[in-house]
Amino acid sequence: MKIVFGFLLLILSYSGINAQVSADSIPLRPTGFPVIAKDTLFYLNIGIGPYSAEQRANQINNKIADFLTNESLLVDSLHIVKSARINDIKCGDYLLMSIGMDDANALGLSLDRTSDYYFQLLKTGLDKTAPFSFRLLIINIVIAILILAAFLFGLKYYNRFFRAVYTKIEAQKGNRIKGINLKNYELLKPEVETSIFIYIAKGLRVAVLVLIVYLLLPTVFSLFPWTQGIANTLFHYIVTPLKAIGQGLVDYLPNLLTIIVTVVITNYFLKLIKFFKMEIEKGNLVIPGFHADWSKPTYNILKAIILALVLIGIFPLLPFGNSESFKGISAFFGILIAFGGASAISNVIAGILVTYMRSFKIGDRVRIGDVVGDVQEKSLLNTRIKTIKNEIITIPNSNLLTSNTMNYTTANDEDGLILHTTVTIGYDVPWREVHKLLIDAGLKTEYIKKLPKPYVLQTSLDDFYVSYQLNVRTRDIDKMARIYSELHQNIQDGFNEAGVEIMSPHYGAHRDGNQSTIPANHLPTDYIAPWFRVKKD
Repeated sequence: MKIVFGFLLLILSYSGINAQVSADSIPLRPTGFPVIAKDTLFYLNIGIGPYSAEQRANQINNKIADFLTNESLLVDSLHIVKSARINDIKCGDYLLMSIGMDDANALGLSLDRTSDYYFQLLKTGLDKTAPFSFRLLIINIVIAILILAAFLFGLKYYNRFFRAVYTKIEAQKGNRIKGINLKNYELLKPEVETSIFIYIAKGLRVAVLVLIVYLLLPTVFSLFPWTQGIANTLFHYIVTPLKAIGQGLVDYLPNLLTIIVTVVITNYFLKLIKFFKMEIEKGNLVIPGFHADWSKPTYNILKAIILALVLIGIFPLLPFGNSESFKGISAFFGILIAFGGASAISNVIAGILVTYMRSFKIGDRVRIGDVVGDVQEKSLLNTRIKTIKNEIITIPNSNLLTSNTMNYTTANDEDGLILHTTVTIGYDVPWREVHKLLIDAGLKTEYIKKLPKPYVLQTSLDDFYVSYQLNVRTRDIDKMARIYSELHQNIQDGFNEAGVEIMSPHYGAHRDGNQSTIPANHLPTDYIAPWFRVKKD
């Protein structure tokens, strides 16, 4: 009926002084190659351009097939684009057919009238609207009612199902839902975690319901001719993004496989390097000139370099990796690191150098500048020292390169570390006596080795006194402060008992009565301070 009605419209529109050509007034030429939509629309026995008649008909048939399967292409969008020698029939920007002068000459018409002729045939044959049927309308109404009834009936049990889910989640509080703890800190209580799961279930309930309703509406609208456009639009809103996502995933699949293969190979390569690191640490693998304590920092350096190279390699393969905004953000963070992290980078480099210098290791007793203590931690950025006063001092690694580092532990060989102290004694005391007193004081001190025996060095002959340096050995490096304190006590006691004054610093003022500086309990009971003597020549 619609075809007949269309032909009538064509006859009416083509009548008059400037009447157009009608489809019934031109033979369809049953010879040639058919152009088919639902039925055969017309035949072609004339090629165009480099294409033969058969190739031309096949191309038009393929375009018609795409048109009929593409819901976004509508017959109302068909139009003719005219030019001097060739007219095109298009749907939007989609080209269906081109008509040339040979087609017009074959029909005995002008180019424009020939284009109108094929246009009307295509518009009639490509109409996707199904013919109206009252019986089909009744059936579709019944189907729509059944769909809505099923939805309302299922909605009741849908709500019951989620209420049961809420109850089940609430019942698991304290059983499977025990909260989240970080060591001794309770990050989430069971009540809060249960509420989170319930809110997630409620959100899922709403999301699924919205999706069902969204799919239900176009299903119902597609049953009626006057609402099929709305149905197509709604389906288009879902199908188009899904197609785009699917096509994007397919297009990204080669890059994704490349990233996966790169990550897997890198992972096994790092495991191989880690195996050699552990073998070196255990002493199973010995490399001349390479110390065992270098294995861990070397592994970390190689790991950082390898990961950086891998990241540089897969960076362009990441989603949006080549976008200008992504590149801009990367450049911005690079500038921040370059300017803001200069000191941190210098500390990292210094930490690496200190590691390979092997100045100290964790647990060593060291002196760094004015700080004396035990090494508690070594990192790429700083070193932590615990002093003998239990103070934790953090020293940036860059300072280690500009400061002298004294390691008492590594100096503690088989003979022990040599501790030394200096006293100054006047020239009136024989040096042999001073040597004996100092050595005896050293031997009396706890934690001092008896062999090799302590010894004394006379380091200088000053204006008023002689400097004597006592050297003793010990293996108890962690008791240095206690050893020095006891050693000084024994030196004082020994010199006081021997009646030798420690003139350090020397006295620049006369003492009243020339009273001795030795404590009274060490002086003889009959001690009398001597008179100040003045000799006259």
